[in-house]
Amino acid sequence: GANLSLAYLKGAIINKETRIDGKWRLIWKIVNHGAIGRDLSNANLSGANLSDANLSGANLSGANLSGANLSGANLSGANLSGANLIAANLSSANLSGANLIAAYLSNANLSGANLSGANLSGANLSLAYLKGAIINKETRIDRKWRLIWEIVNHAAVNLDLSNADLSRANLSRANLSRANLSDANLSRANLSRADLSDANLIGANLNLADLNLADLSDANLSGANLSDADLSDADLSGADLSGAIVMNALFGRSKGLTEDTKRDLKQRGAIFGDEQRKTIFSDPSPVPKPK
Repeated sequence: GANLSLAYLKGAIINKETRIDGKWRLIWKIVNHGAIGRDLSNANLSGANLSDANLSGANLSGANLSGANLSGANLSGANLSGANLIAANLSSANLSGANLIAAYLSNANLSGANLSGANLSGANLSLAYLKGAIINKETRIDRKWRLIWEIVNHAAVNLDLSNADLSRANLSRANLSRANLSDANLSRANLSRADLSDANLIGANLNLADLNLADLSDANLSGANLSDADLSDADLSGADLSGAIVMNALFGRSKGLTEDTKRDLKQRGAIFGDEQRKTIFSDPSPVPKPK
């Protein structure tokens, strides 16, 4: 009955007399003896610390790995189709040639992960962190997420992204200065600390987007949908907010707004100060039931 979520079991000594739940004994075996080519389909490995574990070629289809630490793990050639990897840490993991078809990777950390030749067709990458992830021509990934990967890793200065679907994208700290994002769908996107200076956001959908500490100086937000967005501490110096929908948008301590503009925004339903509001990043994407 002990809770061993993310406990580091590498090198721990366990024998036949050790009384430990089957889930954690299995995780101990994987960490200490590897699981090369092993059938772990539908296994419950949620919250497991499998850092640097060798799972190459393992069958993890349908497995529950939500919240697991797989940083540095060897998952090359592994079958992770339909696996639950929500909020999993896959930083620097080797996923080359892995089968990730229809895998749930929302909120997963893929920084530095090797996705060369991996198949991510139909995978859910909502708010997944792709900075530093390795993708090549053989990597099969839906067009939307490849575009987001390109933006995060190669910047999008002056890029034409009008009408692009960037909803639920993790674009934190991305350089989108002077980009054309007119009529783009950025709903529920993470744009915290992003550089959107002088960007064209006319008519863009930023509903429930995180723009905390974003640089929106001289950005054109006329007609944009900012309802329920978080603009706390954003720089709005010179930004055009004419006609923007700001109902329940949290401006907090955003900079660069005149008192007249603040009064106008409040009259249109914007929130200033430290008013509390519901968390905006409860990703509504379908979540598989724990195995």
